Amino acid sequence: MIHFHTDSVPMPDLVQTRRAVLENWIKEVAAFYGFALGDINYIFCDDEAILRTNRQFLSHDYYTDIITFDYSTSSRLAGDIFISLDTVRSNADERGIAFGNELCRILIHGVLHLTGQGDKTPDTRAEMTRKEDHALSLLPLNPADAAVR
Repeated sequence: MIHFHTDSVPMPDLVQTRRAVLENWIKEVAAFYGFALGDINYIFCDDEAILRTNRQFLSHDYYTDIITFDYSTSSRLAGDIFISLDTVRSNADERGIAFGNELCRILIHGVLHLTGQGDKTPDTRAEMTRKEDHALSLLPLNPADAAVR
């Protein structure tokens, strides 16, 4: 089951208005990689909250857009996925794309981590991007059409 939570930020409009579509899409992507869904918790937060999480659990002293804690089994995806909406917004602005597009990319980025996809080397980053692009092509909505909050 997919759960969406907030910590220090409002729930993104895209999640409020298109929740069922997003949940079905995430399930479809998980199934494409041979997984069923267990409990996946998306926790939307601001930069300061993700920095605290990064420091506390990973001993990293920097901001990031996503932190994924994997509790998956061999056949079922499960985890906690922290997403900084501040960084998602900055990344969207830097790339010149809509906030909703970047948010969907990062939502599925976390799921891909749960399937075992890494992104620490140039090759694994390129593979992650290819898989993100494929997943985004399966999304039956245009996230750019959603409100930008």
